[in-house]
Amino acid sequence: MAVLIYSLCALTSVACAWLSLRGYRRSGYRLLFWSGLCFLGLSVNNVLLVVDKLVLPMVDLTLWRLVAALAAVVLMLFGLIWEEE
Repeated sequence: MAVLIYSLCALTSVACAWLSLRGYRRSGYRLLFWSGLCFLGLSVNNVLLVVDKLVLPMVDLTLWRLVAALAAVVLMLFGLIWEEE
């Protein structure tokens, strides 16, 4: 069951990133760009979770997952703070 849930979370993050970046390309609305980058970072986080828990259970990738999540959140915060409409 964990394989299914982790995989669905990763696929959902990739789908959100793709839709946000596609929307940015069509509309030019910069907040969609930052959201897409955030979701890309969260996708990396979820893929690392799958690798950490299922593929390589003996290797601890917690630090790398946290770095990916932090980078994603920092990108989103940067976009929210510095972009103006």
